[in-house]
Amino acid sequence: MISEELFRLHPYQRDLDTLVTGLTPEGGILCEASVFYPTGGGQPGDSGRLAWAGGAIEIATTVKGEGGTVILIPAEPALLPPVGIAVRQSLDWDRRYRHMRVHTALHLLSVVIPRPVTGGQIGADKGRLDFDMPEAPGDLAALEAALNDLIARDLPVSCDWITDAELAANPGLVKTLSVAPPVGQGWVRLVRIGHGDETVDLQPCGGTHVARTGEIGRVTLGKIEKKGRINRRVHLHLG
Repeated sequence: MISEELFRLHPYQRDLDTLVTGLTPEGGILCEASVFYPTGGGQPGDSGRLAWAGGAIEIATTVKGEGGTVILIPAEPALLPPVGIAVRQSLDWDRRYRHMRVHTALHLLSVVIPRPVTGGQIGADKGRLDFDMPEAPGDLAALEAALNDLIARDLPVSCDWITDAELAANPGLVKTLSVAPPVGQGWVRLVRIGHGDETVDLQPCGGTHVARTGEIGRVTLGKIEKKGRINRRVHLHLG
């Protein structure tokens, strides 16, 4: 049974009343719907709390299961909720919101460094992108200033949807070389930063993002590391 992905439709929703639909042999919990984001695309799975009549459990992380399911992973072995019971999901919102800020900032980093992306990772305080970039950029301060200028424009962040076929006909939308776009269900979600002629970025992405770039706040760029013959890793930190 596919879990309804409310984290994608409503990324600012912190709590959800839903039903338990199953338990995995390893002790994971499946629900009818989820505000918990499952690990994917470089973004960590959400953590938080699950509560029901007569019990509660801390959720350490969230992962993808087979057939479009979302699996909540308890922090430690404990009494699990029975299948069919009503539960309340509550996010560790501070951690999720930081992931949203970092994720959106990394999209903007791919704007100021217009090179193919070969990898990436998102954390609660920092993130990084790996670029197909044989030589390191010469003026890191200028890149940081350009990135913060984009953030300060307080651009709207929105989602569009196109078909798999439309994406295949527009390969330039795909910036990542190492992570395939979320295709296979007929439709692909695009994350747009800006609007109309002021669109600064548009690319396939299944992660969670802030509603406006101004929410990111000021960021700093850390060291640039050489990772192989043509790869450079650029670190980004929330202010």
